[in-house]
Amino acid sequence: MPSLSKPSIEVDIFLFTDGACCGNPGPGGWACILHQKSTGLTKEFSGSEKLTTNNKMEMLAVIEGLKKLKKIPTRVHVLSDSQYVIKGATEWMKNWKRHGWKRKTKQGWQPVKNDDLWKAIDELMQKHHVTFEYIPGHSGHPENERCDQLAVAAYQKYK
Repeated sequence: MPSLSKPSIEVDIFLFTDGACCGNPGPGGWACILHQKSTGLTKEFSGSEKLTTNNKMEMLAVIEGLKKLKKIPTRVHVLSDSQYVIKGATEWMKNWKRHGWKRKTKQGWQPVKNDDLWKAIDELMQKHHVTFEYIPGHSGHPENERCDQLAVAAYQKYK
């Protein structure tokens, strides 16, 4: 069983995610690990893009992991080292949606960066019961370290 705190809902799946980039922008990779609580079954997935950003890879890891879920709805607990992803999904998205996927800046209302990916996360969150937990990156958390290894390996083909 993965090491983590108790999520706020009963969980079917733990989804560990990470993104990595060599340069920002630069070649990037994403990875996720799905751990089914009832059976202990674990599956790993990863992918890459030739020119991207770290934030996009962090988001893609969540998207690709949620897309792999076969049962709808699934109670899933996402564990990520990306405050951007966690705050975006749990705090900021509500206001972005209310304002037509725009955010208020000193220059006025601007489109949300990566809105295509945020919309994809939002759509997937509507299908499942999703909670998020922050885990510090590179702190020895086994699944987070493994996701980092997979994400880095995924972008190596572009170096």
